[in-house]
Amino acid sequence: MSGSASTTPTKFAELGDRNIAYRKFGNGTPLVLNVRFRGTLDSWDPLFLDELAKNFEVVIFDYTGLGASTGTPTYDRASLVKDAKDLIDYLGFEKVIIGGWSLGGVVAQKFTTTHPGKISHTILIGTAPPGKPEVSGERLFMETAMHPHNGLEDQIILFFEPNSERSREAARLSSDRIASRASDRSPEIAETVFLKLLSEAQDRTTIYPDPDGSEMAKLSSGANPVLVISGDHDIACPIGNWLPLTSKWKSLYLMTIPQAGHGPQHQEPVFCAETIASFVRNTH
Repeated sequence: MSGSASTTPTKFAELGDRNIAYRKFGNGTPLVLNVRFRGTLDSWDPLFLDELAKNFEVVIFDYTGLGASTGTPTYDRASLVKDAKDLIDYLGFEKVIIGGWSLGGVVAQKFTTTHPGKISHTILIGTAPPGKPEVSGERLFMETAMHPHNGLEDQIILFFEPNSERSREAARLSSDRIASRASDRSPEIAETVFLKLLSEAQDRTTIYPDPDGSEMAKLSSGANPVLVISGDHDIACPIGNWLPLTSKWKSLYLMTIPQAGHGPQHQEPVFCAETIASFVRNTH
């Protein structure tokens, strides 16, 4: 399997009640990535994906009913985990590296606790650990994320560090790369859809509800190595919620990207991809 993120055609996993849109490219151990809130196949930076594809068979996909996938849309965490599991089974993978960005990072963690035998490593980018956060995100994030269309200035606020010219330039370059796919693009998620899904959420203050602490207990046990990549100023999922866990989780690796926000893999795509490859290669 080869190809590139910008040219690989979209395929569909026919799963009876729905079709999951996905793209698969690269060589190596399967790495399945779960996307962020409002994200689709074309929300990932292709340079980051292409760098990953040098070491992994990369799989990205749209959740049920979102982007190019069919079915009834939902952001129910268990349903998103089912999407990932059903796609992995459809593709015939016995074991994968599971990863995710933001909301997708929650999906990756819940997949880890639900299907521990299916994974070797967990990759978490710009996301939050289980439970109510000790350090809250900034209101600016949700105010900006709710705009009908997120142009470059919104993306700088949401995923980068507006006060850093280095980060602002990285945002411009990343935005150009994301826009470079000429055809077969995944449809953006309509405002009416994501607002409806948000209104259905039972707990809008916690990205990863864990009322009885069971998710935290499973993830902290050290059964699988976990890598967290975070910007030093993530206004959605502050790194301060991960710092106390470095001495509590038995196999947690934390990488901080300076002058970066909620999308560190788009600001430093090569470094983040190489860090992930090294992590997988050297941890067991």
